[in-house]
Amino acid sequence: MKLFVRGLFACTWLFAAVIFTGCGSVPQDPIFSDNPRPPTAARQSAAGRQIAAPPNGAEVARFRVGDSIIVSFSGAPEIIPDHIESIKEDGTITLSLIGAVDAVGKTAGELQSEIHDGYVPKYYVRLTVTVKSGDRVYYVGGEVNSHGSRQLYVDGTTVTKAIQSAGGLSDFANHSKIWLIRASTGQRIRVNYDDALKNPAKDPPVYPNDQINVGKRLL
Repeated sequence: MKLFVRGLFACTWLFAAVIFTGCGSVPQDPIFSDNPRPPTAARQSAAGRQIAAPPNGAEVARFRVGDSIIVSFSGAPEIIPDHIESIKEDGTITLSLIGAVDAVGKTAGELQSEIHDGYVPKYYVRLTVTVKSGDRVYYVGGEVNSHGSRQLYVDGTTVTKAIQSAGGLSDFANHSKIWLIRASTGQRIRVNYDDALKNPAKDPPVYPNDQINVGKRLL
């Protein structure tokens, strides 16, 4: 009888110990927790410092075809003039010594690093490169109702939309003699306004710094 009582007491003690141990433990991985912790905007580093997480949905400005780029140099033995160029339709700019550099899709910092690595150490022991973007605009001139207008560039701009933003064609406009001049290459593209309105395939895109000139019809 005494052995039975002792055994029963021991079993009860072990059962209580298991229950209290389980209640005191906390899952370390929220993925496997029945009540996971909500995500926070910061995390702890190994040294205990708080590191802020980037805001959700943050967008980084990246270069596009037609963007004007200003590349400045410093720290070289001689003075290197600034390089100013619009990104060509193949997505590149062309720099002295290193040639074509892909620019489309890159941030200013990424492009700076690529240009720097192209010059150092092959051409210079040390060099500081700074990349900035110029204003994103285009120009519409000739027979439009807002002659010589400078327009802020908006993604998706085409020749017909650009002309409409400049007040539309004037009464003397030649609808079949509209020229789109690419800032990056100097290429001249002739556009028929009426055809472009009917068929989007004949309405070429406009890039930053491009020019549109509307001719005058013969009376």
